[in-house]
Amino acid sequence: MSKNKHIGSNFDDFLAEEGLLEEANATAAKRVIAWQLAEAMKQGGVTKTEMAARMHTSRAAVNRVLDANDTALTLDTLSKAAAALGCRLRFELVAA
Repeated sequence: MSKNKHIGSNFDDFLAEEGLLEEANATAAKRVIAWQLAEAMKQGGVTKTEMAARMHTSRAAVNRVLDANDTALTLDTLSKAAAALGCRLRFELVAA
């Protein structure tokens, strides 16, 4: 029998056991949102400066919205970013 307790388990089980699952899920979700916002900006020809003006904020704030690793943003900020591009956020809970 193997001494590695993780052999045969899935990656989510491993992350949960290590106490990293929630952080990994938050980072993954933020990466998707940041990518979708950047794509919408690109498709609409919206610059970071224009995005900041539409959101009534600074370019630094827009950079944080587009930073795939910054998970400390509020839902209000993400919602404003989506609205500035004519979109809306949609969240759902999924049973674990």
